[in-house]
Amino acid sequence: MGWWQEQKWQRWQARHPLPEATWQDVCTTLPLLAGLSKPLLARLGERSWRVLFELRLSLPGEVEWSVEAHLTLAAQIALMGLGWSDRRARDALGDTREIIVVPGAFRRHVQEMDDFGVMHEFDDERAGETSWGGPVVLSLEDIKCSGEWHGFNVIIHEFAHKLDMTGNMAVDGQPALPADIDPKTWYDTFMRAWQAFQGTLERGEETPIDDYAATHPSEFFAVCCEYFFSAPDLLEGVWPELYALLVRYFNQNPLERYRPFAATFERATPAPE
Repeated sequence: MGWWQEQKWQRWQARHPLPEATWQDVCTTLPLLAGLSKPLLARLGERSWRVLFELRLSLPGEVEWSVEAHLTLAAQIALMGLGWSDRRARDALGDTREIIVVPGAFRRHVQEMDDFGVMHEFDDERAGETSWGGPVVLSLEDIKCSGEWHGFNVIIHEFAHKLDMTGNMAVDGQPALPADIDPKTWYDTFMRAWQAFQGTLERGEETPIDDYAATHPSEFFAVCCEYFFSAPDLLEGVWPELYALLVRYFNQNPLERYRPFAATFERATPAPE
């Protein structure tokens, strides 16, 4: 982030301070924020407000969003980097400049080449999508289903792909890692979980996380990030080593926040088919 942009932010923030009353409403109504201390909520509020400064939000023409709705979206983005320094959290947005919200799930015609050089074409229904150098596209219907402790969060999923791209601009489940995490440890830990997950599918058993994670290592990483923040007990219960690795990567432990409130949240996944 350059000096000029930092000055723009400081001037904008002075003219448009975080609306504290609205932020307090978000803190009390967004389940994923349960258990955060007052200092962390204050940090998250400022970072969420900066996300709204940094990223352009394009909405469907017929949709009008309140400031609270904007902050609720931004808070789930900023939550991912809450354990990081301000600089690292901003850098994690990478090339992202815009979020495009569409009314609902949308279809894309996809061409993919497999490991044997065979091209496959198919139509894919998506709740969101991300590309290097492009915007993050999110389904409004799925945004409304995000923010609970149920393992589904399209916002975290798509921004996990953006984190993934910080490694080598590719989506391969290998984001840029802090100095205290060995890339081989990361790869080995994820591959053990990935292979165990594939084995579960091959045996026809019920999968511990959304089976969409089986489509590609990048999707496995993104879905695991969803569960890390919104169903940490399920992820830790199946792959404790992977969960511990994500604790180190994100420098936070959502399970500690979730446990005291677990009995008050109904575990159900309302994500539309």
